[in-house]
Amino acid sequence: MEKKIVFATANEGKMREIRMILADLGMPVLSLKEAGLDVEIEENGKTFEENAEIKVRAIRPYTDAVILADDSGLEIDYLNGEPGVHSARYMGHDTPYEVKNANIIRLLDAAEGEERRAKYVCAIAVSFPDGKLSVVRGELAGEIARASAGAGGFGYDPIFYLPEYGKTAAQVDPELKNRISHRGKALEAVKKEILCYGEKAHEDTGRQ
Repeated sequence: MEKKIVFATANEGKMREIRMILADLGMPVLSLKEAGLDVEIEENGKTFEENAEIKVRAIRPYTDAVILADDSGLEIDYLNGEPGVHSARYMGHDTPYEVKNANIIRLLDAAEGEERRAKYVCAIAVSFPDGKLSVVRGELAGEIARASAGAGGFGYDPIFYLPEYGKTAAQVDPELKNRISHRGKALEAVKKEILCYGEKAHEDTGRQ
């Protein structure tokens, strides 16, 4: 097993968060581009978990590293769970998030109180060279703000309001966000998977 992690994303904002959270593993974390991989992946799963698994399975033939892939998105009660698994493709792949966020705020103009509830969901698949694969999930509850606020984070963060902090996900400190976020929770679970795998591999080597 190569002592590195390949994370199946080209999203630089996401990679910054991932590297911060996984830093204590002591393993380099590379994006697909940094790993020199150009793999066409069709995300046609019906759930976040299915899409995450599709990605790691597509990349496994090309590297002996630990592979991680996530599928994450925003589920809004008032919109019957949309944009959900279509979050990245909502209104088109190339549509700026400023436009997406403005549209969501407009759609929820008449929503009040609990109608504005939403949650971030992140499913992360981890694939090891011996074929072991597992998927974990993290969630963060919040609500849709009435106006975009904050310059931090990325994606839907400026409209994802966290009532307990009185701020959007784009306004909170990055370290706090990584600790409470859907992705942070899922990555903490993934860290345990990687550490357990490493310990087992060491034990198996010791028995030989």
